[in-house]
Amino acid sequence: MNSVVLIMVSLLYLAFLFGVAYWAEKQSEKGKSLVTNPYIYALSLAVYCTAWTFFGSVGRAVTNGIEFLAVFVGPTIMMPLWWLVLRKIIRICKVQRITSIADFISSRYGKNATLGVLVTLICILGVLPYIAIQLKAISSSFLIVAHSSGDQNADNLFWGDLAFYIAVVLSVFTIIFGTRKIDSTERHEGMVTAIAAESIVKLAAFLATGIFVTYIVFDGFGDIFQRASLVPELRKTFVFNNDSDASGWVWHIFLSMTAIMFLPRQFQVAVVENVNEKHLNKAMWLFPLYLLLINIFVIPTALGGELLFTNNTVNPDNYVLAIPLKFNQKILTLFTYIGGFSAATSMIIVETIALSVMVSNNLVMPVVLKNKKIQDHFQGNLSGLVNNIRRTSIALILLLAYLYYKTIAEHYSLVSIGMVSFTAVAQFTPAIIGGIFWKTGNRKGALIGLIAGSIVWFYTLVLPSIVGAGFFPQSIIDHGLFGMEFLKPFSLFGLQGMDNISHGLFWSLLINVGCYLYFSMNSPVSSIEHNQAVIFVDIFQYSEQLEPSAIWRGTAYVRDIKILLSNFFGEKRSEKVLRLFAQKHGLNTKSDRADPKLVGYVEKLLAGVVGTASARIMISSVSKEEKISTEEVISILKSSQELLSANKSLRKKSVELEKATSELKDANEILKRTDKLKDDFLSTVAHEIRTPLTSIRALSEIVYDNPDMEPEEREHFLGTVVKESDRLGRLINQVLDLEKYESGKQKLDKEEVDIQDIIKDVIDTLHQQVKEKSIKLVFIPDRFAPRFEADRDKLMQVVVNLLSNAIKYCEPQKGEIIIATHYVEGCIYTSVQDNGSGIDKRFQRLIFDKFFQAEDQTIKKPKGSGLGLAISKKIIELHNGQIWVESEVGSGSKFTFMISVV
Repeated sequence: MNSVVLIMVSLLYLAFLFGVAYWAEKQSEKGKSLVTNPYIYALSLAVYCTAWTFFGSVGRAVTNGIEFLAVFVGPTIMMPLWWLVLRKIIRICKVQRITSIADFISSRYGKNATLGVLVTLICILGVLPYIAIQLKAISSSFLIVAHSSGDQNADNLFWGDLAFYIAVVLSVFTIIFGTRKIDSTERHEGMVTAIAAESIVKLAAFLATGIFVTYIVFDGFGDIFQRASLVPELRKTFVFNNDSDASGWVWHIFLSMTAIMFLPRQFQVAVVENVNEKHLNKAMWLFPLYLLLINIFVIPTALGGELLFTNNTVNPDNYVLAIPLKFNQKILTLFTYIGGFSAATSMIIVETIALSVMVSNNLVMPVVLKNKKIQDHFQGNLSGLVNNIRRTSIALILLLAYLYYKTIAEHYSLVSIGMVSFTAVAQFTPAIIGGIFWKTGNRKGALIGLIAGSIVWFYTLVLPSIVGAGFFPQSIIDHGLFGMEFLKPFSLFGLQGMDNISHGLFWSLLINVGCYLYFSMNSPVSSIEHNQAVIFVDIFQYSEQLEPSAIWRGTAYVRDIKILLSNFFGEKRSEKVLRLFAQKHGLNTKSDRADPKLVGYVEKLLAGVVGTASARIMISSVSKEEKISTEEVISILKSSQELLSANKSLRKKSVELEKATSELKDANEILKRTDKLKDDFLSTVAHEIRTPLTSIRALSEIVYDNPDMEPEEREHFLGTVVKESDRLGRLINQVLDLEKYESGKQKLDKEEVDIQDIIKDVIDTLHQQVKEKSIKLVFIPDRFAPRFEADRDKLMQVVVNLLSNAIKYCEPQKGEIIIATHYVEGCIYTSVQDNGSGIDKRFQRLIFDKFFQAEDQTIKKPKGSGLGLAISKKIIELHNGQIWVESEVGSGSKFTFMISVV
């Protein structure tokens, strides 16, 4: 596959990304934002998986074994904690209009410009090598694929500088979609959607290669591991050999836990681009799933490469491409190349955007805003200046990354450089975590901690790479700085037995945390520092209800505020923004002096454009601020907190009152309904009692008035009277029984029973009725059904009721009844099935309800469904069981009750 084809494919892929981003921007303009989808948010987080993951994980698995997994185990462990940590950071950034990690730290510690500069410089120094290895990965993969087809002119096509042209193309693409808006808090919807699309592409490409290696080249996981187990060198690779390996694993897990939050690109997609905190719920399980999928074939590919390429003929970082090439799989090779290209470009795009915002807000704009000549020159068009600074920053960052690649990165593996970058951003951990959970943390502690930790990081991890590139003598590594053994970079202060990354991380963070704690606890704080500390730590309590301007005291004029805003947003937009804010807060727009609330609001707007430190400088340039003591700040904040607590308490009581009112209303409705049901039920019972009484009275009068009645006829009438009397007695007993069940007075007299014996006794009792109607009755017992504790008489009453109903509804001569028991998983099921007339589906749920008739007088109960079923239901429920019916009109009914016996 020659270089021309690869160039065309690469450009087509970039055009595809451009199309996705452009389409997403257009959808957003139509009000159909794609980034409101939590899946897009979760996929954008996969920018974490760079060329290091795509190519370097296999290389690291070969050289360091399962240690490569630590980089992915860390984020997986960290994800559940995001709801506590990252959600808080997101809320803070939304309220404070924070645009970068440098801005976050600067804002927390009194909007200090020095901290913003320091964090920005650390990010540039730490992340530039990381960007450089992405250029290295793209360049290397391009040349590998091009050379495989015999195209030996690929190097000369770009005059040996392929990486330079890649950097140029990516800088153009990043500028187009990363600097369209000056307000950095506004979402880069096109970029985020494109990154989500790239996450799918690189995952699909890696899975395709992994499946090919595992199931086409070899015969599955078992085959690869079996062959590898026969090679002693490979057998040792995937186990911990000693305690240092295990400790290194722990340190690398911790390192990746900090990286997933504090890498500038991760902060950009996870915090700045977040549109809904609830998207974290989806990301907390989807992102770890993504990490699992993209790593599932790493070990098989690493082992497969070692088995296929002996004698170190191929760099392990290139196995992902080399294996498809070895088997002449051109399409798969091209897809794999695009996957790696995608992994590298997504990282470069997001990382450079995040760094450009930091460079603009924290390095350049503070200088510009303090220079009156520059401000006058760009008067009315500062927004254009900000955008041009960011565009220039993107180009410079990629140029510096290219220079680092050409001078240093070529000598090291992808993963080794990546871990150095991880350790750099880990230095932000004390300042950020301490800043959002510890009010005592202050500017001096954060500043000294960052400086000290970064110096140790540079000395233990960056300096050795520079020495390795030949810029400094090797004696620094071998004998320490100035020949002092205790200053050897890889065994600082005599600490040995750790890998280089773990060693550098340990010392840098130890010194960083120590300085942060000591100087924070022994240094005074300014009023603005204390204000920011309270807001950051208690953000969920204050959120947007507490205006930062509450502690601002000074003089500012509305006309100056308007001019300041117009320089960035234009006159029309500025007028509209100020008018809406004034209407919302009831401010006088015609007043000369600006209200403190307005000043604070404008500062927040400007913070979204130039950062909090620069916004502070700009507000100071058009206002005269009075100093306010820390005691006053504390008093104001306490008052605000008390007011918020009071409001919260009032709202809570109001809600409770509304809830109580609603509950009383519902209870009243239930009482009314119950009273009506009681009246209707008594009416129904009275009607049922009146029927047999009327029959008894009429028949008795006939017998009484006809003393000469034939003996046979008299006997028939008297027999009917006896039957109606029995019916009346049963009805009265049922009413009394039901009242006991309803009131809870009915108790069970439990004993050990056998359901089969109960059924047999019922069949014997009702045998005559069955015989009279010539019904076929079948009993199918379950011989495995155990005996259990129950009230025998009550269960017999249930079976009698169900069997009596079945007999009643069966036609003479044609009727069939099947009684069956089943014992399943600790429960005994008893069913009575007939082939009678069946029950309409409308009644099946209601026939067990004694209030059925009263609830809908337009529907009549089916014949015979009186109190017997209601009582049966109560009996079964007292036994902690259930009863139900299955039936169709014309097809009979099947009543079943279930009782748990375990």
